[in-house]
This record gives sequence, C-alpha cells and structure tokens, in this order.
Amino acid sequence: MIKSKKLASAVAVACAMTLSSVAYADPVEKLHQEELVINKAGVKSQKRVESIFEQSIDLLSEYRQIVDQTDNLRVYNDHVQKLVKNQERAVSSLQSQIDSIEDTKKGVVPLMYKMLDSLEQFIKLDIPIEVEKRNERVERIRRLMTEPNITTSERYRQVLEAYQIENDYGSAISAYQSKIDGITVDMVHVGRIALLAQSLDSKKAWVWDNSSRQWTALNDEYLKPVKKVIRMAKKQVAPDLIQVPVFASESAE
Repeated sequence: MIKSKKLASAVAVACAMTLSSVAYADPVEKLHQEELVINKAGVKSQKRVESIFEQSIDLLSEYRQIVDQTDNLRVYNDHVQKLVKNQERAVSSLQSQIDSIEDTKKGVVPLMYKMLDSLEQFIKLDIPIEVEKRNERVERIRRLMTEPNITTSERYRQVLEAYQIENDYGSAISAYQSKIDGITVDMVHVGRIALLAQSLDSKKAWVWDNSSRQWTALNDEYLKPVKKVIRMAKKQVAPDLIQVPVFASESAE
C-alpha cells in the first residue's frame, strides 16, 4: 500500500515537471518566432532603405546633370544673344552701305558716260592706232551701259579697262595690217611717238602727221629702218636701236 502511494506520488511529480517544461517552452518558441518576424522585417526595411538610398543617389546625379545643363544653356543663350546683337549691327551697317551704294550709283553712272565721251574724243584726236578696234571697244561699253543684267561695278570695270588699254598704247610697239588709199600695208606704232606704214613689197613707206591728220610719204632711206621696226614689232628680230622719222613739235610764237 505504501509502495503504491510512493509510485503514485512519483508519477504525479513527473507529470507536474513535464507540464511545467511544456508550459515554459511555449513562450520561448513564441519569442523565437517573433524574433524571426522582426529579423525578416528588419531585412525588408534595410532593403527599402538601400533602395531609397540608391534612388537618392540617382536623383542627386540627375539633379547635378540638370544644373550643369542649365549652366551650359545660360552660357549658350548669352552667346546667342551676343551673336544676334552683332548680326543686327551688321545688318544695320549693310543697309547703310546699300543706301550709300545707291547714292554712289547716281554719281558714278553719269561719270562713266562722261568718261566714255572723253575716251571717244581722245581716239579721234590721237594718232590712228587700230582706230576701228578702239572705237568698237567704246561702242561695246556703251551698249553694256544699258544692259539690265550687267552690274554697275562691271560697267565701271570695263570703262577703266578701256582707259588702261589706251594707256598701254603709249608704251607698246605693235604691228598689224591695214590700208592706205586702198593699198594693204604693214602698220607699226612706236608708242605714240610715231605711226609708220610700209607696203607689203617694202617699196613704199609712210609716216602719220597728226598735225595735218594725213599720211606723208617717206624717202627711200627710211625703207630699211621702217622694215626693221615692223619685224621687231612682230618679234621676228631681237630688239635693237631703231631710227624712225619723228615730226618736231612746232615752236610756240
């Protein structure tokens, strides 16, 4: 009887201890689970923080790019404004020049007509060097004066070129063929000092007398010198000293 009671007491104590262990283990498990939940939540929070930080870095980089672009645009806009102001000044200057050009044209065109008249009169009074060619040049320029597709500057250039050609006659020696009283002759001019002519058979020679505006026959002694001058002008012989008849200027009374 006593043994049975001791056994029952032992069993009761064991059950009590088991129940006590079970009761103690349940809160620990809960704490462990809660700790896991907290850890998971912490991991998620950390990931969110890292994501927000990365986004912040991206936004900061984008902000800096925008600031740089804004500064570049500001500098570029200042540059463009300066260009526009300079272009406006250039346009204003060009307009002033255009207006002045129109005023210049009004003075240049009459001047060119006067220059052509003077040139035509000069050719008439000058020794008759290639007269037809010179007169044709003047007439051609006169026609250009009324051509609508020719600029004023081009007309003026043509007039100046004609004057330059006339000036060159004074220092050139050139030969060409022409006619005297229906006879074909070789003509040669030594600048404007002398205008000579010789028949193709070299048997006759003439010199132009500008005071009487006519040809004067030369003596036979001038046949060889005139022929030599003609050959020099044609570059058939080397340049050399030449003997040409020259009319002495009249003494003033």
